[in-house]
Amino acid sequence: MHDHAPDHRPQTLHARIRAEIEARILSGEWPPGYRIPPETELVATYGCSRMTVNKAMSSLAAEGLILRNRRAGTVVARPRIHSAILNIPDIRAKVEERGAVYGYHALTDELRPPCCVHLGAEGHHLGRSRFIRSLHSSDGLPVMLEDRHIFLDTAPEAEHADFATHPPGAWLVAQVAWTEAEHRVAAISADIASARALEITSTSPCLLVERRTWRGTDTVTIVRQVFRGDAFDLVARFGPGSERA
Repeated sequence: MHDHAPDHRPQTLHARIRAEIEARILSGEWPPGYRIPPETELVATYGCSRMTVNKAMSSLAAEGLILRNRRAGTVVARPRIHSAILNIPDIRAKVEERGAVYGYHALTDELRPPCCVHLGAEGHHLGRSRFIRSLHSSDGLPVMLEDRHIFLDTAPEAEHADFATHPPGAWLVAQVAWTEAEHRVAAISADIASARALEITSTSPCLLVERRTWRGTDTVTIVRQVFRGDAFDLVARFGPGSERA
């Protein structure tokens, strides 16, 4: 893999090794949890010293792209939000932690063109998306309505994924590497469509979470989640040294 495009190689060998491994991770070729070749193998592949490989791997670990374990080896890291108050919640895990039965139902699942009205003018710049509207429940009670766009130019494997029975959020975390995320949390009153789906009145309080994730400069997904205010909450715990927005 290191013999391609010589004119674009980094100046130093450790930077070149780092760049090539990073490219495999960000392209999705090496997904979260993938076991990276051991350093001895990389030394042989690149014909360099172990110190050079170690320097490249240390840089990737510092960026949070890989996890190094002396006994278990090195794997691609599962991404975390940088400097965020809330981690990306696993709705199913949260429901089951409370001793309830989790339910998922896909209401809409379709491909949308670049001019998607749900994204306004911004949609023209993001390419094709797969749009999934889904309802998540706890013991049969609807607790969250989700509208999600997955952009196929960035995550083409999502076009044929099974979202009829599997939530797209959990699939994305497991299958698609990303590098950055931001989200907005607000208290709102339910609109008519959300109220109908969540079986509440249009004036009922709800928690709105809007989130966008990127792979490099490319958008992976944009999601809008509306939670019933009387049936669900999100909790974050942090110490005095944590960064705050």
